[in-house]
Amino acid sequence: MTAAAALRAGHLKLYADRHRIEITARPRPGCPRCHSEGGWWAGGAFPEMEACGCWSDRRPLRIPLLPEHFTAPWPDKPPF
Repeated sequence: MTAAAALRAGHLKLYADRHRIEITARPRPGCPRCHSEGGWWAGGAFPEMEACGCWSDRRPLRIPLLPEHFTAPWPDKPPF
């Protein structure tokens, strides 16, 4: 609980499951360029989102825990 509050204060997002722990950046609340939206729409008929540098320039931190295709070892011989 305390770690989640500290991550929110630092503009980070925490995701955890049995395979990995991932910490990613979120848009800064006081960013003067994107106004906390994370980017802006650019283009003509088919606009695309341009990400703001306040969060997109930071790489996510991933800590692997278990392999994605984890299978328990199965013995070739019967147990007795």
